[in-house]
Amino acid sequence: MTSLTIAIIVVFVVGYLFIALESVTKVNKAAVALLMFVGCWTLFMCSPESYLSGFNGHDLANQVSTIIEHHLGGTSTTLFFLMGAMTIVEIVDQNGGFNWVQSRISTKSKRSLLWKIAFMTFFLSAILDNLTTSIVMVMILRKLVFDKKDRLIYASLVIIAANSGGAFSPIGDVTTIMLWNKGSITALGVISEIFVPSLVSLIIPTLILQYQLKGELGSEEAAVYDVRAGEMLEFNSLQRKVIFAIGVGGLMFVPVFKSITHLPPFVGILFVLGMLWTITEVFYRQLHRHHAGMTFQKRVTNLLSRIDMSTILFFLGILMAVACLEEIGVLTSLGGTLNTAFDNNHYMVTGIIGVLSSIVDNVPLVAGCMGMYPIAPSGDMAVDGIFWQLLAYCAGVGGSILIIGSAAGVVVMGLEKITFGWYMKRITWIAFVGYLAGIVSYWVIRTFIITTPI
Repeated sequence: MTSLTIAIIVVFVVGYLFIALESVTKVNKAAVALLMFVGCWTLFMCSPESYLSGFNGHDLANQVSTIIEHHLGGTSTTLFFLMGAMTIVEIVDQNGGFNWVQSRISTKSKRSLLWKIAFMTFFLSAILDNLTTSIVMVMILRKLVFDKKDRLIYASLVIIAANSGGAFSPIGDVTTIMLWNKGSITALGVISEIFVPSLVSLIIPTLILQYQLKGELGSEEAAVYDVRAGEMLEFNSLQRKVIFAIGVGGLMFVPVFKSITHLPPFVGILFVLGMLWTITEVFYRQLHRHHAGMTFQKRVTNLLSRIDMSTILFFLGILMAVACLEEIGVLTSLGGTLNTAFDNNHYMVTGIIGVLSSIVDNVPLVAGCMGMYPIAPSGDMAVDGIFWQLLAYCAGVGGSILIIGSAAGVVVMGLEKITFGWYMKRITWIAFVGYLAGIVSYWVIRTFIITTPI
């Protein structure tokens, strides 16, 4: 290993450390990721001939630019998909499309509410994404559960349910989106084979947590809060339903769109965004006729400013930094070392990756695995093979083990002021039991039920 390769690895490791310690350094992880991206590739340019086969010194700029543009093209498909999906969810949420969710889960029984929250979060995160679903569900919980101790239990289950639900859907988590975009998994394959393990990883923690809740909610808590009270110039009930149907139904349609047109998933998501944008503009035009001169803050042009661009830039930086490690051959060597150490036991390799995803961000972990392991024509490393499907499950569900291990955990931690220590003491072991149970259920499915990929 050359000194230049070591320098690139050091830049990546130091940057990764600063990302993990964001709460301590108070430096946004997006800024660090961008510096990692630029730093790694700048060092690469110090001696590109060391890594490029058929290097031509007279055409240096063009060769390296072609390589970077190639990686940027793959990264951009994920980024545009995320931006489109985030915008769609924001439109539906801000225009009252999720109001029905709150009305459907209202109940007096604490345990009944726990199960309703679990399954509602599980399926919503598969359709939307685990981050947005977590925010929506916590906001609903605040209107239904006023006891702080009880709400912490519900909020913790939201984290587990959101990560489990996102793991079995090609559009439910950033890592599954990445794997789906690359072609490592198919929509049908991951849904059919990861659904049961994901469900197991939810049911077992819910069964355990229900014994921490007893009795009923007070009459005030059981009542559904009317989120429309005090609002003016809102869409009517039919318009809200139309927005929900187009937004959420459109997200569900994206895998179908891909299978029909064979276009990348981000094209389908932009098609849905364009449709939803057009419909809301028509609705606001009707409102404008009755309220001339009023400014409508919930129009798409205004909602675009709510999209978390720091998250998008973080993904850009981290994925491009990982691409540099792939180009210098580090990921391939690391992948071979892991396989040798565990004698090609992919259950062990992906299981460890899942535990690591509870400590560090699962996006670079999955990106690293995508660079370490090429897609094989057959076997465990083939499309929808054991390795890739387990990676989707472990990287997603493993993030629930620690509260800082997923975007859903971090956002709920901030909203409900859950401490790291409380979660680790009360919830970590419960999430870990569910995580292991899901892996065991997947082993049973692949060993005794489905012996070849679909």
